[in-house]
Amino acid sequence: MTSTEAARDGSPEAEPPAPDVLPFVREDGESGGRLLHLMVEGVHCGGCVARIERRLAREPEVETARVNLTTRRLVLRWRGPAERGNALAAAVRELGYRVVPYDPERLKSQDDRQEKELLRAMAVAGFAAGNVMLLAVSVWAGHFKGMGEATRAFFHWFEALVAMPAIAYAGRPFFRSALAALRAGHTNMDVPISLAVLIAPAVSLFETIRGGPHVYFDSAITLLFFLLIGRYLDSRARGSARSAAERLLALAAGAVTLIRPDGTTRSARPEELEAGQEILVASGERIAVDGVVSHGRSEVDTSPITGETVPQPVGEGDRVFAGTLNLAAPLRIRVRAVGEGTLLAEIVRLMELAEQKRGRYVALADRVARLYAPFVHSLAALSFLGWWLLGGVDWQAALMIATAVLIITCPCALGLAVPAVQVIASGRLMKRGTLLKSATALERVAEVDTVVFDKTGTLTEGLPVPVLEGLDREDLAAAASLAKVSRHPLARALAAAVPEARAAQGVEEVPGCGLRLRGEDGEWRLGRCGWAADGDGGEPEGPELWFARPGREALRIPFHDRLRRDAAAVVAALQRRGVAVELLSGDRLPVVRRVAERLGIAAWRGELQPAAKVARLQELAAAGRRVMMVGDGLNDAPALAAAHVSMSPSTAMDVSQTAADAVFQGRDLAPVTELLEVAERARRLVRQNLALSLAYNLVAVPLAVAGYVTPLVAAICMSASSITVVVNSFRLEWR
Repeated sequence: MTSTEAARDGSPEAEPPAPDVLPFVREDGESGGRLLHLMVEGVHCGGCVARIERRLAREPEVETARVNLTTRRLVLRWRGPAERGNALAAAVRELGYRVVPYDPERLKSQDDRQEKELLRAMAVAGFAAGNVMLLAVSVWAGHFKGMGEATRAFFHWFEALVAMPAIAYAGRPFFRSALAALRAGHTNMDVPISLAVLIAPAVSLFETIRGGPHVYFDSAITLLFFLLIGRYLDSRARGSARSAAERLLALAAGAVTLIRPDGTTRSARPEELEAGQEILVASGERIAVDGVVSHGRSEVDTSPITGETVPQPVGEGDRVFAGTLNLAAPLRIRVRAVGEGTLLAEIVRLMELAEQKRGRYVALADRVARLYAPFVHSLAALSFLGWWLLGGVDWQAALMIATAVLIITCPCALGLAVPAVQVIASGRLMKRGTLLKSATALERVAEVDTVVFDKTGTLTEGLPVPVLEGLDREDLAAAASLAKVSRHPLARALAAAVPEARAAQGVEEVPGCGLRLRGEDGEWRLGRCGWAADGDGGEPEGPELWFARPGREALRIPFHDRLRRDAAAVVAALQRRGVAVELLSGDRLPVVRRVAERLGIAAWRGELQPAAKVARLQELAAAGRRVMMVGDGLNDAPALAAAHVSMSPSTAMDVSQTAADAVFQGRDLAPVTELLEVAERARRLVRQNLALSLAYNLVAVPLAVAGYVTPLVAAICMSASSITVVVNSFRLEWR
């Protein structure tokens, strides 16, 4: 327990040693340095985030220090020894925050505990507020009915007896946070709130002791009640808006059936497994690891990963991923990755990478939040002094005006304006199989007026399909018997198209040429023209295989790359939105022309090298166009980097390797239009939230300074502003 937590629990014991984070430091494959994920407790606003990041940025060798306000994950990257992790964690503790190794289960447990505490505090404050209000009504009525001073004093003391313990208990969430900040030598939004909550009962107790006619116990406890309502709703809203990818981790948290070397089984936790072990996944059971099917055939629901609603068939040799659901039959799976090494964990890292970066609107909100505490304290002090010294009111009334100023200027609405929309947008896209790798991508996508597509693997599926019409079925079966033993993409496609063929024995693979089988009647060959068959075969229109065997004419097997099933609809939808569409491809001109004509794309270019694609994007940018490049993320990396914003289709295994700002999965191209729509609506909602926050402060703050707002009304207005911003943000999910 840290000193902060000791204060929270009211216990005087000394602080025990801080947890050792060294075992959780790992190598960072991207930068070659060290990487550490920590959970920071006590982060409430953008000011807290900025304070931690500024402190860590001063540390030598630190390359990245990002705090996610939603999940409270701190991502640290540095160059140097792993032991630096403990020193960096200690630097955060010095600011008054508790840090522990990141654990989603711990985060969920902490949030549940915090919500229960807020709910209990709200119940106590509400009960006390109702009773104190009844006593206050009696006192108010007594002013008009001649209540004696002794009776009035009795009621005042009774109000104090009910209100003071309730305030001491129900105000702990605010008091702990404020005390931790002050001990660390800084302030946060809970400091002025705590001052406001404490000033009103302190003045009331002073008036009660000296027999004064006016007390404010009813305002103080009712104020706290409304503050707790706002804090509780804020906590629930943040929990609801938390990244969808974070919740995916729970899909792989169940027990697994481990197959021992002797064939027996036992139940185990996923984190106990090691690469190379085998597990048994029953029908209807979720797969808890990334692995390869070693035995069995089934169908798998991959919607949590890809957004694809149609179950995918899997068999021996196919990869499967944690979080997916086995639907049809039992599978034996050889483990490849568990825990942080799984695709689910990679998705969480990609999502949080996007949420941790700072877009223009996030930076604006954070700068305002950092200036909040000194501005509010100064404004409240000036209000108190102005009304007391210049306004001609007594100091008690001036203090109540200052209290209202402290409350009404709380920047909760502003602090939620951008993160709420950003997290909800990321979650909505994630449910449809799109991962954002940059938070600024949403802002940039909303500015797009031109979309440039690559062809192979983007507008098309990138998977060769044999054209079998008119070909002899016996020859195809013979060719497929050779193809069954190869991992070459064309051979695999042919084997899949002729499932009745049986794999031949004794097939030899000739690198760069193809496959051959020596039999009694001579040699069978399947491969490229010129090796498998005599002659060059002319100029091929696309990928092809040739099959030759003694005594028969050589068979040419052409392949084509199918368009994605919704490619034409997506291109048409973009054009209806007024977005210009171009096609840039490295494929041959006739092939590119046919694809462009089928999709209705007038502007197209073929036979382009990567440098030529980059040059075209630079031409468009020079003409003032905002270009989104949609490419396959592999050979299009330079073009993806050169575009205003980029998007890439990707198989699950490539999800962490693509250079795009956003990655979509599944067979459909619809995520392109979905991203444009969500980005446009997100920008509109962010602007609305910022406008609502600004309007609230422009109206409410002058009224509070002018003395027209009581502490009770201030609490209601502050809570209402936060709720309004959150509800407005959730409109992104409503359609």
